[in-house]
Formats: sequence, structure tokens, C-alpha cells
Amino acid sequence: MPTSPVTPKTLARSFDPFLEPRRENCPWCGSARLRTRVRAGDPLRHRPGRFVLDQCRDCGHAFQNPRLTAEGLAFYHRDFYVRHLEEFTARVLSTRAVRRRHRATAYKLSALAEAESWLDVGTGHAGFPEAAKEFFPYTSFDGLDPTARVQQAQLEERVEEAHRGYLATPGTAARLRGRYDVVSMFRHLEHTPDPRAELRAALTVLRPGGHLVLEVANPRSAFAALLGRWWLPHGQPRHLHLMPLPNLRAELEALGCAILITDRHAPHIPYDLSGAVALASAPHALLRFAAAPLLDVASALDHVLAPFVRRTPFSNAYRIVARKAVR
Repeated sequence: MPTSPVTPKTLARSFDPFLEPRRENCPWCGSARLRTRVRAGDPLRHRPGRFVLDQCRDCGHAFQNPRLTAEGLAFYHRDFYVRHLEEFTARVLSTRAVRRRHRATAYKLSALAEAESWLDVGTGHAGFPEAAKEFFPYTSFDGLDPTARVQQAQLEERVEEAHRGYLATPGTAARLRGRYDVVSMFRHLEHTPDPRAELRAALTVLRPGGHLVLEVANPRSAFAALLGRWWLPHGQPRHLHLMPLPNLRAELEALGCAILITDRHAPHIPYDLSGAVALASAPHALLRFAAAPLLDVASALDHVLAPFVRRTPFSNAYRIVARKAVR
């Protein structure tokens, strides 16, 4: 949390306490062949600052550069999930649609062996564990999240145990070592300062033979190139990393995991066009009012086209299910 009031003038200083030094190479493969992918402000809360997503020309990894410091993350994320994200999500996806998506995901994963214990990382209000209990009635679900939402989810009995922070937070993985049969991360790795450290920590808390379920925004979606900074999963300033499927798959294999499933179809969320309209109209109430009819049309198109789009390069997400080695 900032220790003093922050203003646009503060952010304009030559030394910015909210940004790390700019990287000159890719954090994934080390290549110095970078290009600028997106420049964007904070479209939902309109706080000061411009953010850059660079992309590696060699491995395709996209990352915020310069990256927000811990202090910057605290500033830009403050109250975001409590109010702004929920208001924005309501414009793009109904609560009922989100619940249907969680239920459909849980149904797909019900092919996995019955788990005794499951940790949902980046769980938020624990919508997924709540839906998954229908298909895993004998499984104990715990949640981990950087925000206080997970503690509220525990109070409302959607998870049994609530853990605050990241898996890679010092001491967290050691405390939970070997406790879980399944660890899931739905749209979580994009927010983490070090995705590789988060993956290693996930394998630490998994039992031998346990399953790791990852769902990640697809930076190679054709919608990303078409919509640019208005593509919702670019997510500035919240998203620090966007990883192509081959990179993540290779990393898991290097960690000794067996890849059981890769799915580019089912994880697609029909919100690309409606999300772009909502982002473009977010800065002013008058714009939001004027764009309401267009938002309805875009949302209808997203859903009508979804069965076809999810099977094309426009699909905006992918899922990996991997099994930890038995040693």
C-alpha cells in the first residue's frame, strides 16, 4: 500500500515507485528480441498511468514492461475486485452465465479421479468450488486468493479453508506441502509476478500423481490482434503475463509433469466483442449510456458466434490438465 497520497504528479516523477526498471529481455526465454504489443491506460478506474505489454519475437511470451511493483499492484488493485470488476462483469457477462461456465468446467473435470482435497488458486469468491461440489460431493475444497474475497467465501462456506496471497508467497507452499490431489488455477497465472514460481509452488502442494488444472487467456487469439488494447484479456494494468500454450506446456514437461489434456475450445468465453465495447465506453457515463444498445448487439454476436469461434484461431483461452510425477 502507498505510504503517502498518490497523484498524477507523483506518477510523473522520473523515479516511479510503482514501476520496476524496464526489462531489455524476455522473462520467459531471455531473448532480447522484443516488440511493443499494447499500450493502454487503466480503462475501468481511470487512474493515472500508461502501461506497456511487450512481446518476445522468439517465444511469443507477452509481459508488462516495466512491471508494476508490489506497491503499484496494491494501488491499482485496491478495491478493484470488490466494486469495479463486478460492475464491469455485470455489463459483459451475467452472473448466471458465469455460474453456467463454472458448472460446465466442473463437469468436464469430473472425468478426473475423485479427489480427497482440492485447492482452487485465485479463487476469488469461490464460484468454481461452489459449482464443483455438485460433481465432487466427497471432495474438500480450499481456496487461495490475493484478496480478502477468499475469506468471505470461507465465511459463506464455499471453501473449507481460506489462504491469502500467492502460492509463491514465501512459506505458503511449504505450509501446504503435499496436501492436495488437485490444484486448479483459472485465469490466475496472468496476474502473478512470477508464473514459473507459481507453477513450482503448485507442484509442491500437490501429492505425487495429483492433477494440476490451468486455464489461461490465449495471447495468440486472433481477437487479440484485431481488437488491440480493447481486447479484454490484455487486462492492463492487472495482467502481468500472457503465455502461449506451447510455452506453458513445455514448462510443465520440464518440471516432470505428464500432459493429459490440452483444450483450446471449451475454455473460450464469449465476451470479446462485448468486452471491447464496454472498455471503449467505460470512461464516461454518457458514453456507457449511448453504447448500451451496441453492447447488447455485441453480446448477442459473441454468444451466437461462440460455437464456431471456439474452434478457430479466435478462441480466447486454453486449458491444460497435467499430472505430477509419481516418485
